[in-house]
Amino acid sequence: MVSAETGHGLQRERHGLDGEIKGERRDVRMTKHWADFQYEIYLNGMTGAVPRLPTDLTRLEELAEQRLEPGPVGYVAGSAGNGSTARANRAALERRRIVPRMLRDVHERDLSVEVLGRPLPAPLALAPVGVLSIMHPDAESAAARAAAAQGVPYILSSASSTPMEQVAEAMGDAERWFQLYWAKDREVTKSFLNRAKAAGFSTLFVTLDTPLLAWRPRDLDQAYLPFLHGIGTANYFSDPAFQAGLAKPVDEDPNAAVMHFVGMFADPAKTWPDLEFLRENWDGPIVLKGILHPDDARRAVTAGMDGVVVSNHGGRQVAGSVGAADALPRVVEAAGDRLTVLFDGGIRTGDDIFKALALGAEAVLVGRPYAYGLGLDGQAGVEHVIRCLLAELDLTLALSGHAGPATVSTDDLAEETV
Repeated sequence: MVSAETGHGLQRERHGLDGEIKGERRDVRMTKHWADFQYEIYLNGMTGAVPRLPTDLTRLEELAEQRLEPGPVGYVAGSAGNGSTARANRAALERRRIVPRMLRDVHERDLSVEVLGRPLPAPLALAPVGVLSIMHPDAESAAARAAAAQGVPYILSSASSTPMEQVAEAMGDAERWFQLYWAKDREVTKSFLNRAKAAGFSTLFVTLDTPLLAWRPRDLDQAYLPFLHGIGTANYFSDPAFQAGLAKPVDEDPNAAVMHFVGMFADPAKTWPDLEFLRENWDGPIVLKGILHPDDARRAVTAGMDGVVVSNHGGRQVAGSVGAADALPRVVEAAGDRLTVLFDGGIRTGDDIFKALALGAEAVLVGRPYAYGLGLDGQAGVEHVIRCLLAELDLTLALSGHAGPATVSTDDLAEETV
Protein backbone atom coordinates (compact mmCIF):
# COMPACT_ATOMS: atom_id res chain seq x y z
CA MET A 1 0.00 0.00 0.00
CA VAL A 2 1.21 3.54 -0.80
CA SER A 3 1.40 5.67 2.32
CA ALA A 4 -0.28 9.07 2.56
CA GLU A 5 3.15 10.67 2.89
CA THR A 6 4.34 9.05 -0.34
CA GLY A 7 1.13 10.04 -2.08
CA HIS A 8 1.55 13.66 -1.07
CA GLY A 9 5.12 13.53 -2.30
CA LEU A 10 3.93 12.33 -5.67
CA GLN A 11 1.34 15.09 -5.72
CA ARG A 12 4.01 17.72 -5.14
CA GLU A 13 6.24 16.29 -7.86
CA ARG A 14 3.33 15.93 -10.23
CA HIS A 15 2.54 19.64 -10.10
CA GLY A 16 6.14 20.79 -9.87
CA LEU A 17 5.52 22.68 -6.63
CA ASP A 18 8.10 24.10 -4.27
CA GLY A 19 6.30 25.25 -1.15
CA GLU A 20 7.10 26.08 2.43
CA ILE A 21 9.38 23.36 3.75
CA LYS A 22 10.57 23.49 7.37
CA GLY A 23 9.69 27.17 7.58
CA GLU A 24 11.73 28.14 4.52
CA ARG A 25 9.57 29.88 1.92
CA ARG A 26 10.27 29.12 -1.72
CA ASP A 27 8.75 30.29 -4.97
CA VAL A 28 5.76 28.26 -6.10
CA ARG A 29 6.12 27.03 -9.65
CA MET A 30 3.44 25.35 -11.73
CA THR A 31 5.62 23.87 -14.46
CA LYS A 32 3.91 21.16 -16.47
CA HIS A 33 5.94 18.42 -18.06
CA TRP A 34 4.69 15.64 -20.32
CA ALA A 35 6.35 13.23 -17.88
CA ASP A 36 3.75 14.20 -15.25
CA PHE A 37 1.47 11.63 -16.88
CA GLN A 38 3.26 8.91 -14.93
CA TYR A 39 2.37 10.56 -11.62
CA GLU A 40 -1.22 10.94 -12.74
CA ILE A 41 -1.27 7.18 -13.31
CA TYR A 42 0.36 6.42 -9.96
CA LEU A 43 -2.00 8.74 -8.08
CA ASN A 44 -5.04 7.24 -9.78
CA GLY A 45 -3.67 3.89 -8.68
CA MET A 46 -4.20 4.90 -5.06
CA THR A 47 -7.93 4.45 -5.74
CA GLY A 48 -7.34 1.09 -7.42
CA ALA A 49 -7.51 2.43 -10.98
CA VAL A 50 -5.05 1.24 -13.61
CA PRO A 51 -4.69 2.38 -17.24
CA ARG A 52 -7.25 0.93 -19.65
CA LEU A 53 -4.50 0.27 -22.20
CA PRO A 54 -0.86 -0.80 -21.76
CA THR A 55 1.70 1.94 -21.26
CA ASP A 56 4.17 -0.20 -23.21
CA LEU A 57 2.81 0.72 -26.63
CA THR A 58 4.58 -2.19 -28.30
CA ARG A 59 1.87 -4.40 -26.75
CA LEU A 60 -1.00 -2.67 -28.56
CA GLU A 61 -0.73 -4.66 -31.79
CA GLU A 62 -1.06 -7.97 -29.96
CA LEU A 63 -4.00 -6.64 -27.97
CA ALA A 64 -5.68 -5.42 -31.16
CA GLU A 65 -5.15 -8.85 -32.73
CA GLN A 66 -6.99 -10.40 -29.77
CA ARG A 67 -9.92 -7.98 -29.62
CA LEU A 68 -10.57 -6.73 -33.16
CA GLU A 69 -11.56 -8.37 -36.43
CA PRO A 70 -8.74 -9.97 -38.44
CA GLY A 71 -9.42 -8.03 -41.65
CA PRO A 72 -9.08 -4.54 -40.16
CA VAL A 73 -6.15 -5.45 -37.91
CA GLY A 74 -4.39 -7.17 -40.79
CA TYR A 75 -4.88 -4.11 -42.97
CA VAL A 76 -3.26 -1.83 -40.37
CA ALA A 77 -0.55 -4.22 -39.22
CA GLY A 78 0.29 -5.75 -42.58
CA SER A 79 3.35 -4.97 -44.68
CA ALA A 80 4.68 -5.57 -48.13
CA GLY A 81 6.02 -9.02 -48.91
CA ASN A 82 7.16 -10.99 -45.89
CA GLY A 83 7.40 -7.89 -43.69
CA SER A 84 11.16 -7.45 -44.02
CA THR A 85 10.94 -3.68 -44.48
CA ALA A 86 8.80 -3.19 -41.38
CA ARG A 87 11.34 -5.26 -39.46
CA ALA A 88 14.18 -3.20 -40.96
CA ASN A 89 12.50 -0.04 -39.63
CA ARG A 90 12.53 -1.41 -36.12
CA ALA A 91 16.04 -2.84 -36.43
CA ALA A 92 17.43 0.50 -37.65
CA LEU A 93 16.10 2.20 -34.52
CA GLU A 94 16.96 -0.56 -32.07
CA ARG A 95 20.52 -0.88 -33.36
CA ARG A 96 21.18 2.69 -32.28
CA ARG A 97 21.62 3.07 -28.54
CA ILE A 98 21.39 6.22 -26.43
CA VAL A 99 24.47 7.38 -24.50
CA PRO A 100 23.18 9.32 -21.46
CA ARG A 101 25.06 12.30 -20.05
CA MET A 102 25.15 13.18 -16.35
CA LEU A 103 24.96 16.27 -14.10
CA ARG A 104 23.13 18.51 -16.52
CA ASP A 105 20.31 20.73 -15.31
CA VAL A 106 17.11 19.16 -16.65
CA HIS A 107 14.76 20.38 -13.93
CA GLU A 108 12.89 22.65 -16.33
CA ARG A 109 12.19 21.06 -19.71
CA ASP A 110 10.51 22.26 -22.87
CA LEU A 111 9.67 19.88 -25.71
CA SER A 112 8.22 22.58 -27.97
CA VAL A 113 9.54 22.99 -31.51
CA GLU A 114 8.76 24.98 -34.63
CA VAL A 115 8.02 22.92 -37.73
CA LEU A 116 7.30 24.50 -41.11
CA GLY A 117 6.72 27.80 -39.37
CA ARG A 118 4.14 26.33 -36.98
CA PRO A 119 4.80 26.25 -33.21
CA LEU A 120 4.18 22.77 -31.78
CA PRO A 121 4.19 21.62 -28.14
CA ALA A 122 6.35 18.61 -28.99
CA PRO A 123 8.10 17.11 -32.05
CA LEU A 124 5.21 14.75 -32.85
CA ALA A 125 2.28 14.59 -35.26
CA LEU A 126 -0.24 11.87 -36.03
CA ALA A 127 0.59 10.35 -39.40
CA PRO A 128 -2.05 10.01 -42.11
CA VAL A 129 -3.77 6.65 -41.73
CA GLY A 130 -6.71 5.98 -44.02
CA VAL A 131 -9.96 4.01 -43.62
CA LEU A 132 -10.02 4.43 -39.83
CA SER A 133 -13.68 3.46 -39.63
CA ILE A 134 -12.51 -0.14 -39.92
CA MET A 135 -10.92 0.34 -36.49
CA HIS A 136 -13.63 2.39 -34.73
CA PRO A 137 -16.95 3.92 -35.78
CA ASP A 138 -15.81 7.41 -34.72
CA ALA A 139 -12.90 6.99 -37.15
CA GLU A 140 -10.86 10.06 -38.13
CA SER A 141 -12.98 12.46 -36.09
CA ALA A 142 -12.00 10.68 -32.87
CA ALA A 143 -8.31 10.66 -33.78
CA ALA A 144 -8.47 14.34 -34.76
CA ARG A 145 -10.18 15.30 -31.49
CA ALA A 146 -7.51 13.41 -29.57
CA ALA A 147 -4.74 15.24 -31.41
CA ALA A 148 -6.45 18.57 -30.80
CA ALA A 149 -6.91 17.81 -27.11
CA GLN A 150 -3.18 17.16 -26.73
CA GLY A 151 -2.11 20.00 -29.03
CA VAL A 152 -0.32 17.89 -31.64
CA PRO A 153 -1.04 18.15 -35.38
CA TYR A 154 -3.30 15.65 -37.08
CA ILE A 155 -2.59 14.72 -40.70
CA LEU A 156 -5.77 13.65 -42.46
CA SER A 157 -5.48 11.04 -45.18
CA SER A 158 -7.12 11.58 -48.56
CA ALA A 159 -8.40 8.03 -48.07
CA SER A 160 -10.29 8.84 -44.88
CA SER A 161 -13.66 7.41 -43.90
CA THR A 162 -14.82 10.91 -42.99
CA PRO A 163 -15.01 13.99 -45.24
CA MET A 164 -12.29 16.53 -44.56
CA GLU A 165 -14.78 19.25 -43.62
CA GLN A 166 -16.26 17.08 -40.87
CA VAL A 167 -12.81 16.31 -39.47
CA ALA A 168 -11.92 20.00 -39.52
CA GLU A 169 -15.08 20.80 -37.59
CA ALA A 170 -14.17 18.20 -34.97
CA MET A 171 -10.78 19.90 -34.46
CA GLY A 172 -11.89 23.50 -34.01
CA ASP A 173 -8.85 25.77 -34.40
CA ALA A 174 -6.29 23.02 -33.77
CA GLU A 175 -3.35 22.45 -36.09
CA ARG A 176 -4.24 20.17 -39.00
CA TRP A 177 -2.42 19.08 -42.12
CA PHE A 178 -3.72 17.30 -45.22
CA GLN A 179 -2.19 14.31 -46.97
CA LEU A 180 -2.79 13.96 -50.70
CA TYR A 181 -2.93 10.77 -52.69
CA TRP A 182 -2.30 12.38 -56.04
CA ALA A 183 -5.20 11.37 -58.31
CA LYS A 184 -5.00 11.01 -62.07
CA ASP A 185 -7.86 13.49 -62.47
CA ARG A 186 -6.43 17.00 -62.15
CA GLU A 187 -9.83 18.52 -61.45
CA VAL A 188 -10.38 16.19 -58.50
CA THR A 189 -6.90 16.99 -57.18
CA LYS A 190 -7.52 20.72 -57.55
CA SER A 191 -10.88 20.36 -55.79
CA PHE A 192 -9.26 18.48 -52.91
CA LEU A 193 -6.67 21.24 -52.49
CA ASN A 194 -9.31 23.96 -52.53
CA ARG A 195 -11.50 22.10 -50.02
CA ALA A 196 -8.57 21.39 -47.70
CA LYS A 197 -7.47 25.02 -47.71
CA ALA A 198 -11.03 26.22 -47.06
CA ALA A 199 -11.30 23.74 -44.15
CA GLY A 200 -8.21 25.17 -42.44
CA PHE A 201 -5.59 22.55 -43.31
CA SER A 202 -2.37 24.56 -43.32
CA THR A 203 0.19 22.18 -44.81
CA LEU A 204 0.07 19.69 -47.69
CA PHE A 205 1.73 16.28 -47.41
CA VAL A 206 2.05 14.53 -50.78
CA THR A 207 2.56 10.78 -50.61
CA LEU A 208 4.90 9.74 -53.43
CA ASP A 209 5.56 6.09 -52.57
CA THR A 210 2.14 4.66 -53.44
CA PRO A 211 1.65 5.00 -57.21
CA LEU A 212 0.51 1.36 -57.02
CA LEU A 213 -0.59 -0.86 -54.15
CA ALA A 214 2.19 -3.21 -53.09
CA TRP A 215 1.96 -6.98 -52.71
CA ARG A 216 0.51 -7.27 -49.20
CA PRO A 217 -0.03 -10.91 -48.24
CA ARG A 218 -2.10 -10.29 -45.10
CA ASP A 219 -4.70 -8.42 -47.13
CA LEU A 220 -4.45 -10.78 -50.09
CA ASP A 221 -4.91 -13.90 -47.99
CA GLN A 222 -8.20 -12.51 -46.70
CA ALA A 223 -9.11 -10.81 -49.99
CA TYR A 224 -9.64 -7.68 -47.88
CA LEU A 225 -9.46 -4.25 -49.48
CA PRO A 226 -11.73 -1.71 -47.73
CA PHE A 227 -11.92 0.64 -50.72
CA LEU A 228 -13.87 -1.90 -52.75
CA HIS A 229 -16.58 -1.69 -50.08
CA GLY A 230 -16.70 2.10 -50.31
CA ILE A 231 -14.60 2.58 -47.14
CA GLY A 232 -11.93 5.27 -47.29
CA THR A 233 -13.69 7.03 -50.15
CA ALA A 234 -15.53 9.75 -48.20
CA ASN A 235 -13.47 12.64 -49.58
CA TYR A 236 -14.00 11.40 -53.12
CA PHE A 237 -17.69 10.57 -52.89
CA SER A 238 -18.37 14.02 -51.36
CA ASP A 239 -16.30 15.86 -53.97
CA PRO A 240 -18.11 17.81 -56.72
CA ALA A 241 -15.34 17.22 -59.28
CA PHE A 242 -15.45 13.47 -58.57
CA GLN A 243 -19.24 13.43 -58.76
CA ALA A 244 -19.10 15.20 -62.12
CA GLY A 245 -17.39 12.12 -63.56
CA LEU A 246 -20.23 9.77 -62.57
CA ALA A 247 -23.16 8.83 -64.75
CA LYS A 248 -25.36 8.49 -61.66
CA PRO A 249 -25.15 9.86 -58.11
CA VAL A 250 -23.10 7.79 -55.68
CA ASP A 251 -26.14 6.54 -53.75
CA GLU A 252 -27.81 5.34 -56.94
CA ASP A 253 -24.85 3.33 -58.22
CA PRO A 254 -22.25 2.90 -55.46
CA ASN A 255 -20.39 0.16 -57.34
CA ALA A 256 -19.79 2.49 -60.28
CA ALA A 257 -18.55 5.15 -57.88
CA VAL A 258 -16.11 2.67 -56.33
CA MET A 259 -14.75 1.67 -59.71
CA HIS A 260 -14.40 5.33 -60.72
CA PHE A 261 -12.39 5.86 -57.52
CA VAL A 262 -10.20 2.81 -58.19
CA GLY A 263 -9.47 4.10 -61.69
CA MET A 264 -8.20 7.48 -60.53
CA PHE A 265 -6.79 6.81 -57.04
CA ALA A 266 -3.12 6.82 -58.03
CA ASP A 267 -1.01 7.64 -61.07
CA PRO A 268 2.28 5.80 -61.70
CA ALA A 269 3.02 8.11 -64.66
CA LYS A 270 3.73 11.18 -62.53
CA THR A 271 7.26 12.63 -62.50
CA TRP A 272 9.11 15.50 -60.81
CA PRO A 273 7.93 18.25 -63.21
CA ASP A 274 4.34 17.46 -62.21
CA LEU A 275 5.02 19.01 -58.79
CA GLU A 276 4.67 22.40 -60.43
CA PHE A 277 0.91 21.78 -60.62
CA LEU A 278 0.73 21.37 -56.84
CA ARG A 279 2.86 24.46 -56.24
CA GLU A 280 0.51 26.46 -58.47
CA ASN A 281 -2.59 25.25 -56.65
CA TRP A 282 -1.44 25.26 -53.01
CA ASP A 283 -0.13 28.41 -51.35
CA GLY A 284 1.06 26.82 -48.11
CA PRO A 285 3.99 24.53 -47.26
CA ILE A 286 4.30 21.33 -49.32
CA VAL A 287 6.02 18.27 -47.87
CA LEU A 288 6.94 15.18 -49.91
CA LYS A 289 6.35 11.93 -48.05
CA GLY A 290 8.30 8.82 -48.95
CA ILE A 291 11.82 10.20 -49.51
CA LEU A 292 14.68 7.76 -48.80
CA HIS A 293 17.44 8.79 -51.21
CA PRO A 294 19.49 11.99 -50.76
CA ASP A 295 19.22 12.81 -54.46
CA ASP A 296 15.44 12.88 -54.13
CA ALA A 297 15.80 15.36 -51.28
CA ARG A 298 17.92 17.56 -53.54
CA ARG A 299 15.29 17.33 -56.27
CA ALA A 300 12.66 18.36 -53.74
CA VAL A 301 14.67 21.53 -53.11
CA THR A 302 14.92 22.24 -56.82
CA ALA A 303 11.16 21.72 -57.18
CA GLY A 304 10.48 24.38 -54.55
CA MET A 305 9.19 22.04 -51.87
CA ASP A 306 9.30 22.95 -48.19
CA GLY A 307 9.97 19.62 -46.55
CA VAL A 308 10.26 15.85 -46.85
CA VAL A 309 9.24 12.89 -44.73
CA VAL A 310 11.83 10.14 -44.61
CA SER A 311 9.51 7.16 -44.85
CA ASN A 312 8.99 3.80 -46.54
CA HIS A 313 5.25 3.85 -45.76
CA GLY A 314 5.73 1.79 -42.63
CA GLY A 315 7.13 -1.07 -44.70
CA ARG A 316 3.89 -1.33 -46.66
CA GLN A 317 5.17 -0.56 -50.15
CA VAL A 318 8.63 -1.88 -51.11
CA ALA A 319 9.57 -5.23 -49.66
CA GLY A 320 13.29 -5.31 -48.97
CA SER A 321 13.57 -1.53 -48.70
CA VAL A 322 16.13 0.24 -46.56
CA GLY A 323 15.05 0.91 -42.98
CA ALA A 324 13.84 4.50 -42.67
CA ALA A 325 16.23 5.39 -39.82
CA ASP A 326 19.16 4.11 -41.89
CA ALA A 327 18.16 6.46 -44.71
CA LEU A 328 17.57 9.46 -42.46
CA PRO A 329 21.14 10.79 -41.92
CA ARG A 330 21.94 10.99 -45.64
CA VAL A 331 18.66 12.75 -46.41
CA VAL A 332 19.29 15.23 -43.58
CA GLU A 333 22.76 15.95 -44.94
CA ALA A 334 21.41 16.47 -48.46
CA ALA A 335 18.58 18.72 -47.24
CA GLY A 336 20.86 20.97 -45.22
CA ASP A 337 18.91 24.01 -44.09
CA ARG A 338 16.85 24.10 -47.28
CA LEU A 339 14.18 21.58 -46.26
CA THR A 340 12.36 20.56 -43.12
CA VAL A 341 13.06 16.86 -42.57
CA LEU A 342 10.47 14.78 -40.74
CA PHE A 343 10.61 11.07 -39.96
CA ASP A 344 8.09 8.25 -40.17
CA GLY A 345 9.36 4.73 -39.79
CA GLY A 346 8.55 2.37 -36.94
CA ILE A 347 8.11 4.83 -34.07
CA ARG A 348 6.74 2.91 -31.09
CA THR A 349 8.36 4.50 -28.03
CA GLY A 350 9.67 7.76 -26.63
CA ASP A 351 13.24 6.61 -27.07
CA ASP A 352 12.50 5.96 -30.76
CA ILE A 353 11.56 9.63 -31.07
CA PHE A 354 14.79 10.63 -29.28
CA LYS A 355 16.82 8.57 -31.76
CA ALA A 356 15.07 10.07 -34.78
CA LEU A 357 15.74 13.57 -33.45
CA ALA A 358 19.37 12.67 -32.81
CA LEU A 359 19.67 11.50 -36.43
CA GLY A 360 18.48 14.90 -37.62
CA ALA A 361 14.70 14.78 -37.90
CA GLU A 362 12.89 17.90 -36.71
CA ALA A 363 9.80 15.92 -35.70
CA VAL A 364 8.30 12.47 -36.16
CA LEU A 365 5.00 11.05 -37.35
CA VAL A 366 3.42 8.11 -35.56
CA GLY A 367 0.91 5.84 -37.29
CA ARG A 368 0.08 2.29 -36.29
CA PRO A 369 0.16 2.78 -32.49
CA TYR A 370 -2.56 5.42 -32.53
CA ALA A 371 -4.62 3.34 -34.97
CA TYR A 372 -4.50 0.47 -32.47
CA GLY A 373 -5.33 2.86 -29.64
CA LEU A 374 -8.33 4.08 -31.62
CA GLY A 375 -9.53 0.55 -32.27
CA LEU A 376 -9.20 -0.44 -28.64
CA ASP A 377 -10.56 2.66 -26.88
CA GLY A 378 -11.66 5.35 -29.34
CA GLN A 379 -10.54 8.92 -28.77
CA ALA A 380 -9.32 8.06 -25.26
CA GLY A 381 -7.10 5.35 -26.75
CA VAL A 382 -5.48 7.80 -29.16
CA GLU A 383 -4.90 10.32 -26.37
CA HIS A 384 -3.34 7.55 -24.28
CA VAL A 385 -0.88 6.79 -27.09
CA ILE A 386 0.09 10.45 -27.50
CA ARG A 387 0.57 10.99 -23.77
CA CYS A 388 2.59 7.80 -23.33
CA LEU A 389 4.91 8.64 -26.20
CA LEU A 390 5.53 12.20 -25.03
CA ALA A 391 5.88 11.26 -21.36
CA GLU A 392 8.49 8.68 -22.30
CA LEU A 393 10.24 11.14 -24.63
CA ASP A 394 10.29 13.76 -21.88
CA LEU A 395 11.83 11.30 -19.43
CA THR A 396 14.28 9.92 -21.99
CA LEU A 397 15.50 13.43 -22.77
CA ALA A 398 15.86 14.34 -19.10
CA LEU A 399 17.54 11.11 -18.06
CA SER A 400 19.95 11.45 -20.99
CA GLY A 401 20.91 15.00 -20.01
CA HIS A 402 18.69 17.14 -22.25
CA ALA A 403 16.12 19.78 -21.35
CA GLY A 404 14.64 19.80 -24.85
CA PRO A 405 14.99 18.45 -28.38
CA ALA A 406 17.35 21.18 -29.62
CA THR A 407 20.47 19.80 -27.92
CA VAL A 408 20.07 16.21 -29.12
CA SER A 409 22.56 15.11 -31.79
CA THR A 410 24.33 12.08 -33.21
CA ASP A 411 26.86 12.43 -30.38
CA ASP A 412 24.11 11.04 -28.12
CA LEU A 413 23.96 7.75 -30.03
CA ALA A 414 26.17 4.70 -30.35
CA GLU A 415 25.54 2.16 -33.08
CA GLU A 416 25.72 -1.53 -32.31
CA THR A 417 27.65 -3.66 -34.77
CA VAL A 418 26.52 -7.13 -35.71
